[in-house]
Amino acid sequence: MHPHHDLARRLFLQRAATLSAITGVGAPLALNLSLLGSAAAQDTSGYRALVCLFYFGGNDAFNTVLATDAASWDAYVRTRTQAPDSIALRPPGTAPDPAAAVASPSRLGGVLPITPLAAQGRSYALHPLLGDVKTLFDARRLAIVPNVGPLLRPTTKAQYAQISHPKPARLFSHNDQQNTWQALGPEGSTRGWGGRMGDLLASANTQPVFTAISAGSTAVWLAGDNVRQYRVTGNGAVTLGLDGNGRVFGSTAVGSALQRLATRNGSGHALEQDTGAVARRSIDAEQALRNALRPAGDPAFGTPPASGSYNPNNDPRLQYPNPLTGAMAFNSLAQQFQVVARLIDAGRRGATGVQRQVFFVSLGGFDTHDAQNRNHADLMARVGQALAYFDATVAGLGAAGQVTTFSASDFGRTFTSNGDGTDHGWGAHHIVSGGAVRGGDLYGRFPTLGPKNANNNNFDSSPDQLGNGSLLPEVAVDQLGYTLGQWLGLSPAALLDIFPNLSQFDAARRNLGFMA
Repeated sequence: MHPHHDLARRLFLQRAATLSAITGVGAPLALNLSLLGSAAAQDTSGYRALVCLFYFGGNDAFNTVLATDAASWDAYVRTRTQAPDSIALRPPGTAPDPAAAVASPSRLGGVLPITPLAAQGRSYALHPLLGDVKTLFDARRLAIVPNVGPLLRPTTKAQYAQISHPKPARLFSHNDQQNTWQALGPEGSTRGWGGRMGDLLASANTQPVFTAISAGSTAVWLAGDNVRQYRVTGNGAVTLGLDGNGRVFGSTAVGSALQRLATRNGSGHALEQDTGAVARRSIDAEQALRNALRPAGDPAFGTPPASGSYNPNNDPRLQYPNPLTGAMAFNSLAQQFQVVARLIDAGRRGATGVQRQVFFVSLGGFDTHDAQNRNHADLMARVGQALAYFDATVAGLGAAGQVTTFSASDFGRTFTSNGDGTDHGWGAHHIVSGGAVRGGDLYGRFPTLGPKNANNNNFDSSPDQLGNGSLLPEVAVDQLGYTLGQWLGLSPAALLDIFPNLSQFDAARRNLGFMA
């Protein structure tokens, strides 16, 4: 039995037993009120939104957040300097070399130093193209959670080697670990922890359809027992072939006919009824958003072109400096953040009837087995610009303390290089940003990095590195989710139901402390 189902069954039976003495017509009402109590117990005062930024493919954390103390840097350079194309970044203070190959470590210049409030006796830096992230970190609006990954219980290196010690299923597999990060189980899991949070918070929303929204790809993270994810595009709601005035080929009559055909369920067939219900939901939601969202060209979300109709490709706040071309280029991730900002604005104004929302944005291309220097540099430039844009936009809306963004990914990558890239790992460093974040610090122990042994793929001197230098997670996804869930207003009891593995962790470490 799935752990959540087992816990939910026990919870139901406990409540039923407590109410067994109630008889007569009041019994069903009392039982229903008791079961609704878990939702009612959540704190949903004021508006709050949680945004998941997912890196599809597995981000290379070793080149995103780096330890630069002498021992760590020596192990890093010795491990990542490998023919034919070294992926070791240059040390802090190294000037960029404009004559070097495009996006090469020499062309990018040195990593960017950061100084955490509690540095754990070490020094750190960020990728050279994460200058915007450094600015947020220095301003204490962004925190770093080192070495996060799926865990069933705290696990040492010795325990990992034991077959009997519980471990997440199908480690190092893209699909399975994407699902495990989002739904705490391998591929086939159907309910994500974001959607399950939405289940308990949706009662605060008069229009629950806008509780869980994806501006990127479809995500199991947003799927709950009752909450269904609603997907939008960079332009807003997905329309059913109708324009903004409800027309098809310029005709409202054709538009009305299309809506009738899409939503009818005259045959009574279950599939037709379900399809019609989905179509009706989509049409109703699109009409609601059409009236609720301010246009993308509004100065609150991005400076419109000097003349002509708004075009996101010409919006300077949706552009990033492409390290491969040297020119400004359109950033699809920034556009996803823009539509999330528009939805947040509508929610705060009361136009969509929501108090609590969870959002999903994503960026692909992180499976950097090859050409990592070029590909990862471009991805870091996109991420940095998009996060800075979103931070500034949310602050401009007056919602800085009401919105929190966190990163996630399939897994981290290997410390070793395969020649010009990296392979699948496990733990990785992640960021949390927003006005309510206790930024400028690390929340969790930064891993010890060791040199390769004589076999060239094992890291005997490090308690935190497995084969090929992959990180053994020190912080569980469950702890990250628990901390975010408490800020969102969920009770500890509800969060222990969502994250049942937390019963295996020290209660004092369930909340990591990065939220004010």
